[in-house]
Amino acid sequence: MSTTEALAQPYGRIIAVGLRRWKAHNLRPLLAAQCTSLHFARDPAAARALGPGPGDAIAIWGADPPPGLAALAEERGAVLLRIEDGFIRSVGLGSDLIPPQSLVLDRTGIYFDATRPSDLETILQTALFTDEDRASAAQVRAFIAATGLTKYNIEPRMAPRWPEQPRPTVLVPGQVETDASIRLGGAQVRRNLDLLRAVRTSRPEAWIVYKPHPDVMSGNRSGRVALGEAAKLADWIETEASIVSCIDACDEVHTITSLSGFDALLRGTPVVTYGAPFYAGWGLTEDRASGVSTWQRRTRRLTLDELVAGALLTYPIYWNTAQARMDKCETVLSRIAETRDLLQRNGNLERLRSGWTRRQMRKLRVLFDVVWGKR
Repeated sequence: MSTTEALAQPYGRIIAVGLRRWKAHNLRPLLAAQCTSLHFARDPAAARALGPGPGDAIAIWGADPPPGLAALAEERGAVLLRIEDGFIRSVGLGSDLIPPQSLVLDRTGIYFDATRPSDLETILQTALFTDEDRASAAQVRAFIAATGLTKYNIEPRMAPRWPEQPRPTVLVPGQVETDASIRLGGAQVRRNLDLLRAVRTSRPEAWIVYKPHPDVMSGNRSGRVALGEAAKLADWIETEASIVSCIDACDEVHTITSLSGFDALLRGTPVVTYGAPFYAGWGLTEDRASGVSTWQRRTRRLTLDELVAGALLTYPIYWNTAQARMDKCETVLSRIAETRDLLQRNGNLERLRSGWTRRQMRKLRVLFDVVWGKR
């Protein structure tokens, strides 16, 4: 299904189960646009009381439904829908309660769960991409590269300050080690320090740059690697430049399952994976994970533009905040770039990404809106 086709309402009701009030508040407009009636239920018992049936969707956040919910969906003939942020999400972190401008709604699995198929994997394995699809994907890819877009768009666009090197520069993006993408797609390497050790072993001659994950650096998530330990393995710890600025300055990216590997592919940078992220296994990455059943399902060889057509133009839905409606990928990405650039010009991008007190006050404003029912 293309982004344009996704603008229609594919479900009768969506019953979203177990969402925190702030998340339900932020997701309400996007989910409401996908159904004729939207309901939020505290738990599976409350969902059952709403009487879901064929044509309805029972929705959860993430990969794992609460006990009994999958059985309820199957019993009633409803779709079990897994929700996650899109790959280019917003200007600001979800953990700071910034609303998303793109979502994925997966009827099969979820893209970061490599242990089972997902709608995205099925699209990439089976879709008949046209010349028009590939051309649109090439244009989107060029726009993303030219504007420096990534998932959160909060870091300043500036060249990294690390010294110019005669050696190959390898970027190692850190991940939140407790994330489901590591648990469900991390294969043998599951910790940032283990990844750094593996990269140092495989590229002993390289200048290795380690960039901690923004959620970890902001203090929102656990898993910060002790900088002293990381410095023993990496030549440089990068905490200022954006991930795309780092990608632009490196020769290759090594990652477990990080979305930054996809960011690197979009920019033509070689990628080595140690897990099974959604963009691996299609002939576009060097994949180090062994004994992974995922590779047995991903037998197709894709071009980069076919990967982009599936992952950005077909799989997610996009929300135009200015017009409060679903929209095309290209339109929403342009809006995100404009918003980020305006914030950077007026000095508010730095305020968005740093300052513990400012971030807590912003969260309190969102929670106030939740309580008082404001948008």
